[in-house]
Amino acid sequence: MPLLARMIPAPLVVDVRRGALCELAKILADQRISPSGRVAIAVGPTHGPVVRETFQAGLAGADWFTVDGCTINAAIRLVEQIRPRQYDAIVGIGGGTVLDVTKFAAARLGLPMVAVATNLAHDGIASPISTLDNDAGRGSYSVPAPIAVLVDLDLIGQAPPRSVRSGIGDIVSNLSATADWEAAHRLRGEAIDGFAVSLARTAAQAVMDHRGGVGDDAFLTTLAEGLVLSGMAMVVAGNSRPASGACHEISHAIDLRYPGRRAFHGEQVGLGAAFAWFLRGDADHFNATVDCLYRHGLPVRPADLGFSLDEFAEIVCYAPLTRPGRFTVLEESALTPERTAAKVAEFDENVRARTQEIARD
Repeated sequence: MPLLARMIPAPLVVDVRRGALCELAKILADQRISPSGRVAIAVGPTHGPVVRETFQAGLAGADWFTVDGCTINAAIRLVEQIRPRQYDAIVGIGGGTVLDVTKFAAARLGLPMVAVATNLAHDGIASPISTLDNDAGRGSYSVPAPIAVLVDLDLIGQAPPRSVRSGIGDIVSNLSATADWEAAHRLRGEAIDGFAVSLARTAAQAVMDHRGGVGDDAFLTTLAEGLVLSGMAMVVAGNSRPASGACHEISHAIDLRYPGRRAFHGEQVGLGAAFAWFLRGDADHFNATVDCLYRHGLPVRPADLGFSLDEFAEIVCYAPLTRPGRFTVLEESALTPERTAAKVAEFDENVRARTQEIARD
């Protein structure tokens, strides 16, 4: 009997714990990523100097580079700095900006990339996508996923709590994104990957069901592992479908229409997911999403992001234009501007009532 299977690239190492960064040199050698320790290490300008001072003694063969900005130009500058020398791999140590720039640079140079996360703001930790600003606004670029992922909870504990909470919004939005994908499959015949859906949903549900918070190591471990699984779901699917639906279209619309008023990515997509569940008329998922966001101190109403109801309605109307060809509940609903404004007002009132109910309990 033939054995039917598929080969899926996955990280050689996923290490989530306190002190993980101290083991970087050992992991590079043991996994034969860089037995010599000859790697390029990219860090950010804020925390990078502290990270370098703390850990460079154990990484004597490495050269250190500073990433300045989450732009395509910053990524190209990093490529130009690294290209003249020979390295076994590129290591990105930082938050989403550093990791996205480093992934792009590694792809251009044909080198494996090791992601060391110092923040849990979104699921780019292990994803095959780099999100970078460009002259047209913001673009998503396909890149190889990291060959190893380390999350040092000591460093996560030093990150701003708001940015870590952002990762909760990003992972929770997977449930809405997979609902959009299933609708596209059912109504438009779009191909769907059940394994990718399972990974994305499992990651989201684990975080939603956990009663801890960002000050709890057990919760942070669940969140970090969920964000890695979300990235792997995109690897399996070959695109961002398992983690990006109407929720992300709304976030992209905010980025493009109000670039000076961007919040954290996870804050925007979390609110977008709550609105998408409301549009679907799914009270159970709407309530569960609002409950989770509210419990963790994330935005649940347009005003929490600094938008009036009229501004948010305009954002929702613009959102489908950000991803032409992607079918979500926004495209399915095909709301007129007037109907959108009415739905936004109704959504806001329902969220207000729900949060009041939570507060009373």
